[in-house]
Amino acid sequence: MKVLLVGSGGREHALAWAIAASPLVERLWCAPGNPGIAGIATCVEIAATDIPALVAFARQNAVDLVVVGPEAPLVAGIADACAAAGIPCFGPSAAAARLEGSKAFMKEVCAAALVPTAPSATFSDAAAAKAHVREAGAPIVVKADGLAAGKGVVVAATVAEAEAAIDAFMAARIHGEAGATVVIEACLVGEEVSFFALCDGAHAVPFGAAQDHKRVGEGDTGPNTGGMGAYAPPPAFTPELEREVMATVVRPTLAEMARRGAPFRGVLFCGLMLTQAGPRLLEFNVRFGDPECQVLMLRLMSDLVPALQASCDGVLDRFAVRFLPDAAIAVVMAARGYPGTPEAGSEIRGLERASAVPNVQVFHAGTRAENGRIVAAGGRVLTVCAAGRTLAAARDAAYAAVDAIDWPEGFCRRDIGHRALGG
Repeated sequence: MKVLLVGSGGREHALAWAIAASPLVERLWCAPGNPGIAGIATCVEIAATDIPALVAFARQNAVDLVVVGPEAPLVAGIADACAAAGIPCFGPSAAAARLEGSKAFMKEVCAAALVPTAPSATFSDAAAAKAHVREAGAPIVVKADGLAAGKGVVVAATVAEAEAAIDAFMAARIHGEAGATVVIEACLVGEEVSFFALCDGAHAVPFGAAQDHKRVGEGDTGPNTGGMGAYAPPPAFTPELEREVMATVVRPTLAEMARRGAPFRGVLFCGLMLTQAGPRLLEFNVRFGDPECQVLMLRLMSDLVPALQASCDGVLDRFAVRFLPDAAIAVVMAARGYPGTPEAGSEIRGLERASAVPNVQVFHAGTRAENGRIVAAGGRVLTVCAAGRTLAAARDAAYAAVDAIDWPEGFCRRDIGHRALGG
């Protein structure tokens, strides 16, 4: 098979690593890729959002499967363009990708499908949103309706914080038009878990769970980020809970999307809160999470490519995905200034030493090759991952690799996995 992977982050490096390991794959391209991906695939200089150029490349090179990593091209309709060209694409149509592209739409679908989720209200008027916050009280959650690179959620501890978030989203437009509408949501309490299911429009199979660390600071402090680390499997997410989520969240959503004429194909990412009343849906994403994807790929026993193909072909009812019993952990190394304005251009040394640590994989995210050096070129720059028989063993290996990297301008959280490890 010839495969084209779309994207350039740590998630895409992990996907490239898994796809390249498949005996079915004879050629792998990545657009635009990154220096880490360049070691296992051919990178092509096409932006992930340049859909006409991506489809043209796929046609010219007789690509058998397009795999889309980030959400922006999915929301923009890359799967539809591939379908029109007769090219299988792993990922939902633009209509189905609205589950992530609009939080208001997601809430509408949940209401129709009776999916258990947090009570919420949607506003396009800032004054009305603030009035609702004052009436509801805090803590309360303010979400930008559209795509905001994982930074469009504020968990406000006070009414003043919620009103400031509304002003930032709706007046200052810090996330552009994504914040023109906001969803105000009740703040749920419990363990937060990311659960993934492969879907083919009619059928779904579980694809593992992970626990992300969104806050920039240790002890889950500071502003939200795109994710500072993850581990899998999360002990709190039992097989019984997985079955419950498939029955109450995933399958009803698939049925509702099919009823609306927008069958969902690809991977459905369910952001869950495990409350005392049971699992509640916080959000849907329509692609693998980052850095959750990295730990899923480290634990994956099955060949990834047939699973992706089965999602496209509508035969997931004949399919099962198997994972290793090992634990896995991912530690994100970010550039100074993140999640604000990250400092770019600093050199990263010691990557070979880090990769030599047993059971470690270092995935590039925001890097650039420059005169034979690897330099920082983004906010989240590296994801240092490790597997182990226990989560503690995986953590120790990952941080040994982090310590082998010489990058004074970078930082990471030192407590990834603390909720499962008890400290």
